[in-house]
Amino acid sequence: MPKKNDTKSRIVEAAWQLFHEKGYEETTIEDIISLSGTSKGTFYHYFAGKDALLSSLSDIFDSFYEESEAASPLADNMDCVDKLITLCCQIHKMIGERIQPSLLASLYSSQVVTRGDRHLLNQNRYYYKMIQQIAEKGLRRGEIRQDLTVFDVVSYYSMCERAIIYDYCIHDASYDLGEYTAQVIPLMLEGLRA
Repeated sequence: MPKKNDTKSRIVEAAWQLFHEKGYEETTIEDIISLSGTSKGTFYHYFAGKDALLSSLSDIFDSFYEESEAASPLADNMDCVDKLITLCCQIHKMIGERIQPSLLASLYSSQVVTRGDRHLLNQNRYYYKMIQQIAEKGLRRGEIRQDLTVFDVVSYYSMCERAIIYDYCIHDASYDLGEYTAQVIPLMLEGLRA
């Protein structure tokens, strides 16, 4: 699936690369413009400022899911609950390696206090469409409990994924997110299995 806006994506990817390398506070808008190969006008066309880039973290997550699926799609015959477990482990490993915990905490706190768009809950995201497809297939193949709806599965999965990241943030990233997720997400999602 091609990215909806390559210019905006370049800005987002450059920003998050710099946030990881230099830190959020040390990264300037000029740094982002330079690395993304855009202009100041282009930057401000998409973003009001550096703070507005915090909301783009969900775009980074979606890009990761798209790239992972394209690079090594999970086997079609793989059990759907196992597929959800694998996806969660993959994204959390990436988050633990590439995203500063302070930025995750800022993103999550902004979602709690915002009166505007709660982009982590946007059902039009690639993330939700992908989870929905897995849930539909799991229900159709009898791998997921039949007393649950697709909406139930998607909501529960995304809540579990967010809960693990929230816990990681409030513990000041004192443990390896990928390893911790590999331990707890199977326990959390086993209840979905038929």
